Amino acid sequence: MRQLPKQDPVSELLVGNETSDDAGVYQLTDSIALIQTVDYFTPIVDDPYMFGSIAAANALSDVYAMGGVPKTVLNIVGYPIKKLGPDMLAEILRGAADKVKEAGAVTVGGHSVDDQEPKFGLSVTGVVHPEKFWKNIGAKPGDALVLTKPIGVGILTTGIKRNAVTPEQEEQVTETMAMLNKTAAEVLTAFNPHSVTDVTGFGLLGHGSEMARGSNVSFEISLSQVPVLDGAFELAKNGVVPGGSKSNQKWLEQDVEYHELLPEEQLVLCDAVTSGGLLVSISEDEAPRYVEELHAKGLAQASIVGQVTEKREKLIYAKR
Repeated sequence: MRQLPKQDPVSELLVGNETSDDAGVYQLTDSIALIQTVDYFTPIVDDPYMFGSIAAANALSDVYAMGGVPKTVLNIVGYPIKKLGPDMLAEILRGAADKVKEAGAVTVGGHSVDDQEPKFGLSVTGVVHPEKFWKNIGAKPGDALVLTKPIGVGILTTGIKRNAVTPEQEEQVTETMAMLNKTAAEVLTAFNPHSVTDVTGFGLLGHGSEMARGSNVSFEISLSQVPVLDGAFELAKNGVVPGGSKSNQKWLEQDVEYHELLPEEQLVLCDAVTSGGLLVSISEDEAPRYVEELHAKGLAQASIVGQVTEKREKLIYAKR
């Protein structure tokens, strides 16, 4: 993106690509702004229906992270139809359609190409009031940091590929990825978050560092408070870690101080997540009530995972 010429300012463009935010926001009227995002990837589970569900939940998440409501989606498909046949593709599309319906949005079309490897995702359009959307900048010293879903997804899905996880662990990570951030976002609208993002490919610390940098603050994160999928630490200790998580750790080495954390604990905090939860910077007075309401709505692993401080030498200080 740095190689591209800068766009001329557009007054209606409320959020562009300047702050690495989750989606673009474009104002249409005094009361309506569009949220637009796109995401797709290769299969991370063997079940085609669940792959479609997870890909849809992942793409829809960006609209929720901006405080919006998804309205329409377009499917994006790369698929070797002659090699795999139409039935598997139909299941992928069915999984996505059911998840889109759960979100209250509608599928209006899409585009496909004949590809050597399956790829699937969505382009999503949502709406939000022009004065009520959330951004991934704006965190304030004294805020609490809330995470609404567990991490360790990349490690567990790598474990699935290597036949290194139990059926229970596979079921847990699959359900986690397929869970919409709809409830987490809807509950949050009754509060006053200062900054919101969703945790995906750059991991908890990667997306946290973007939030901290853009807000000109530092984060303190306590691993003991972070919800982590069962088996993630053991798998990481045994080297069952995706390349993306290792890249995240290397990319963050100048921005994070780890206080006596073991190598596998560092990797879990940097783990590349698919369809993760919301990371919310919110006043320390509101944070416990937000978490309590999430628990009441069934998001049992939502937790306060750290706090925001004044800007220090590092962006993130991680401790056990």
